[in-house]
Amino acid sequence: MAFVAVNPATGEVVGEYEEMDAKAVYERIRNAAEAFENWRRTGMKKRAGCLRKAALVLEEEKNDLARMMALEMGKPIRDGRAEIDKCAWVCRHYAEQAPAMLTPEVVSTDAADSYVVFPPLGIVLAVMPWNYPFWQVFRFAAPALMAGNAALLKHASNVPGCALAIEAVLQKAGLPLSLFQTLLIPSEGVQQVLDHPSVKAVTLTGSKPAGQAVAERAGKLLKKSVLELGGSDPYLILEDADMSSTVKACTTSRLLNSGQSCIAAKRFIVVDAVRDEFERQMVEAMRSVRMGDPLDEATEIGPQARADLRDTLHQQVRRSIERGARCLLGGELPDGRGFFYPPTVLTDIDEKMPVFAEETFGPVCAVIPAADESEAIELANNTLFGLGAAVFTRNVARGERIAAQELDAGNCFVNDFVKSDPRLPFGGIKESGYGRELSHYGIKEFVNIKTVYIGLTAK
Repeated sequence: MAFVAVNPATGEVVGEYEEMDAKAVYERIRNAAEAFENWRRTGMKKRAGCLRKAALVLEEEKNDLARMMALEMGKPIRDGRAEIDKCAWVCRHYAEQAPAMLTPEVVSTDAADSYVVFPPLGIVLAVMPWNYPFWQVFRFAAPALMAGNAALLKHASNVPGCALAIEAVLQKAGLPLSLFQTLLIPSEGVQQVLDHPSVKAVTLTGSKPAGQAVAERAGKLLKKSVLELGGSDPYLILEDADMSSTVKACTTSRLLNSGQSCIAAKRFIVVDAVRDEFERQMVEAMRSVRMGDPLDEATEIGPQARADLRDTLHQQVRRSIERGARCLLGGELPDGRGFFYPPTVLTDIDEKMPVFAEETFGPVCAVIPAADESEAIELANNTLFGLGAAVFTRNVARGERIAAQELDAGNCFVNDFVKSDPRLPFGGIKESGYGRELSHYGIKEFVNIKTVYIGLTAK
C-alpha cells in the first residue's frame, strides 16, 4: 500500500510514499528502545539544547514547511508559517521550563528524607491528525522528549510528507538517531505498535471512534493514554456583549484552519435581545472572507482537506436545513475543482439538527437562539463534547463566573476565542477525551510520579 498525498485545492497527487512493513516497524521500535536508554540518562541541558536547535531549524525552514502543509492538506500558507512559529515557541518553552517542572519535590514526612521524582516512562506512541500537522506533533513531542522519553509518530495518512519532515527537523536539531521516528503505517497498524512491550504509553488526537479503539486497547494492556478528541464548542453571546469585538473573535475562531479545528467556535448561542444584530454582522464578516488557493498570500480560507470531509460537512448543512434551519449565507457547493466549502451561516438551530448535535469540521456557523443567560448556559452544556467554550459580555465578573463555574469544558475563555498556549493546560472532558497537554500538567502525563522514602535508620 502507498500513502498518497493529494492537493485538496486541485485534486492532484503531490506525493506517494511506501508503507512500512512489519519488519521495518519492529526494527524502529527496537531502535527507539535502545535510544531511550541513553536519552533517559542525558542531562536536561543537552535535551534543552536539542529543542532550542529544533526551534531554529523550524524557523529556517518555515517557508518550505508551510508550503508542504498547503499542498498536503490545504492550509493557507500564511497560516502554515504561523503554525511553524508556534512549534518553535513550544520547543523553546519546554527547553526553558522543563527543568523546573521536573525538579524533585521534597515532602516533609516521618522519613529522614522523602521526595517525589519524575523519571520518563519509555517509548510513547503518538497518533496524530492532519489538521495541524506540525503543531499537534510538537505540542506532544517537546514535553515528552524533555521528560526523557522516546517517541514514535503515526501521523494521518494524507500528510506523509509532513510526518517525515518532522522527523528530519528533529534529526537536524541533534536529537539522537531513532529517538523520534515516523511510522508510515495505516490506522490498522496502530494496535501492533501499541501491543509491543517496549511501547509504554499512547497519546491520540482525533475522532471519537479512533480514541475509543486506542483507549480500549491501552486499557487492556494497562498502558497510559491521553486523548484529545472532537469538540462542538459553544460561544455564548450575552445581551451586553461588545458586538464588534465579539463578531471579530467569533469569525476568527470559526474560520481557524478553514474551519477545521477541534477548538473552533461551532455553536453560537445568542440571547434574543442581540440576535438580529449578531446575525447581521456575522453574515457580513463571513461574506468578506477570501477563499482560494492556499499558496496565495491573500487567501484567508483554503479548501477542506479531503473530498469526503467536505461532503460530510455539506450533508450536515443540508440535513439541518431540511429540519428547519435557515441559511443566511453559503450552504452550496461551489463549481470548479478542489474540495472547497464556502463560509456558511445557519440560524434557527435547535438541538435536533446535525449542526447542533455533531461536530462540524468546516466554515459553518450555527446560530442558536436563547431567551437569556440561563438558557444559553443550558444549551451550551447540552452536548456530548467538552473541549472549549467562550462567553462574551462587557461584565467581566459575570463572564468569569460563567466560564469558571457554569460551562462544562476543559478550556473556557471570556471575551476571546479559545486557543492553545504552551503555558496553559489543554484538553477536554466528556467525549472530548481525557488527560492534558501543555504546561506542567502536560509534561507530567508521561512520567513515573515516583515516591522516594529514606528511613530514619539510614542516616
